[in-house]
Amino acid sequence: MHLDLLAGAYSIARLPPTAAIPEWAHGSDLLSITRTPAELSIVCGNVPEGIPCQRDWRCLRVRGPLDFSLTGVLASLAVPLAEAGVPIFVISTFDTDYILVPRAQVDRASAALLQSGHTIDRV
Repeated sequence: MHLDLLAGAYSIARLPPTAAIPEWAHGSDLLSITRTPAELSIVCGNVPEGIPCQRDWRCLRVRGPLDFSLTGVLASLAVPLAEAGVPIFVISTFDTDYILVPRAQVDRASAALLQSGHTIDRV
């Protein structure tokens, strides 16, 4: 897989399931909003202080678009990262997948993925 390491840092916020989508969620180059009966999760680059979230994640984007018939895409990325002890948060879209890793472990994650045969460009 060919990956792009996106510039900037991202946060993963958790709000109550009935919360309105907050205005601060908009304006980030990466925005993912998922509502379930248990939570409203928002991934973006600008979560204000005081909002429950995990901060300081970097994002690797799989170059797409990916065909829906492909299999093993996430496994080919998740397995080497798990073996390297790197936690991940995954977002899938219609065209591709995004793998978020803690900023403190981005070098370890990159090394594991490169060793597994993937390529990474910084964008």
